[in-house]
Amino acid sequence: MHRGKSVLVACAATAALLGPVGIAAADGSAPASTPAAAPSAKAPKGAGDGSRGLCKRAKKIDKRLDRALKRLKGPATVRGSVARLTKRVERAKKADHTEVQTFLDHKLTFRRSLVPTLEQRQKDLSKVQKWCAARGEGSGGAKGSAK
Repeated sequence: MHRGKSVLVACAATAALLGPVGIAAADGSAPASTPAAAPSAKAPKGAGDGSRGLCKRAKKIDKRLDRALKRLKGPATVRGSVARLTKRVERAKKADHTEVQTFLDHKLTFRRSLVPTLEQRQKDLSKVQKWCAARGEGSGGAKGSAK
């Protein structure tokens, strides 16, 4: 029942949007050619790859990566650090909790693999930031100069 209503609403919305265009095209009047010109005006905005949004968010992403790496590389007193999890694995081994030790060891392996991945993302992001700056886009320069 719900699906039928959704299809009906979608069809009605499509008909409402296409109705005036179809009438104008049937009349043979000039406004039928103006919608064709509008998409070409919007084409330079972006290639559809999300580059504009990425340029806008680059600073926030960089801060998030810094924060995550700082946490992972932190001392044993920092929650989420590799050192803290290493200590937990050692304690589980000492207490002869093999199941817990196995679980934590797998978790530690994954956490250690995150460090080089996040470092590579930082390098890639710095290249993206340079690319955005060269194009005049980004959090700082895009608001005034691009528009």
